[in-house]
Amino acid sequence: MLRVGVFGAGHLGKIHIQQWKEIPQVELVGFYDPNDENAATTIAQYQISRYTDIEALLSEVDMVDIVSTTTTHFEIAKICILNSKHVFIEKPLANTLEEGRELVKLVNEANVKCQVGHVERYNPALLALKNQALQPMFIEAHRLAQFNPRGTDVAVVLDLMIHDIDIVLHLVKSNVKRISASGVAVISETADIANARIEFDNGCVANLTASRISLKKMRKMRLFQRDAYIGIDFLNKNTEVIRMKDPSVEPLGKMDFSIDTPSGDKKIISVQMPDVATSNAIRSELTEFAEAIRKDISVRVSVFDGLQAMEIAHQIIEKMSLHQEQHSF
Repeated sequence: MLRVGVFGAGHLGKIHIQQWKEIPQVELVGFYDPNDENAATTIAQYQISRYTDIEALLSEVDMVDIVSTTTTHFEIAKICILNSKHVFIEKPLANTLEEGRELVKLVNEANVKCQVGHVERYNPALLALKNQALQPMFIEAHRLAQFNPRGTDVAVVLDLMIHDIDIVLHLVKSNVKRISASGVAVISETADIANARIEFDNGCVANLTASRISLKKMRKMRLFQRDAYIGIDFLNKNTEVIRMKDPSVEPLGKMDFSIDTPSGDKKIISVQMPDVATSNAIRSELTEFAEAIRKDISVRVSVFDGLQAMEIAHQIIEKMSLHQEQHSF
């Protein structure tokens, strides 16, 4: 039985606490949160122990789940790692790149498991593509959310776009060549809407848009590659794959139709709707983290993955600042 302690009992922290209570072979020992109001509602709702001393909680657990505010990630994670505890840490990995790099170093030295909570990696719409050959050469992503003051302590790039940055880096097996970006602060002190263009050495281009001031929610990604288009709807949990097939090689399927190409050849347009399993992405990532510890296997989203996403996110923020300076009057 693995014992876990949770750091942070805010909105997302409570969701994690609920999931840990239902995951087999895991004992939820308690939580740490300096906010008395958060603590009181958590105790009343989940009937679990509150710890007011970090070391006291660490002495009773094997692993920790850090769901506190981003600015506290580094200090809490550092204490946990130095105490040889396995760490699950919500995205973004840390508040600054220096902190993120230090955490990578600490994790490697301590030889503990560390997973970063890029939960969209566990979205069933993305997992439905596990058997597909993905080699995108153009990616378009839109992640739009209605305004919520809870996420405005960081720029929209670190709040929302970082999900798509992580997925793009996971899909495109190439180094980043060039980044351009622009963004606008409309309501908060940091950018509320942003667009970034990421170019890779292999020729792939990713165009990412994120907004937290939209009237409707959207979380979609489109992948374009040789002879194929893949659409992923992270919000509504559905996926479509449209491929070009040679009729002389493959027969016409139920949802297929043929077309005449400009060269005069006939091609088949194959429409596939991969089965999307019903699952809870947060529960899946926490369960898999516990399994990685139990079986001593690699985590799906490593601390290095978390740092890579942060590095690209910060480059985008820098490009946005430069763009603003160049176009200010």
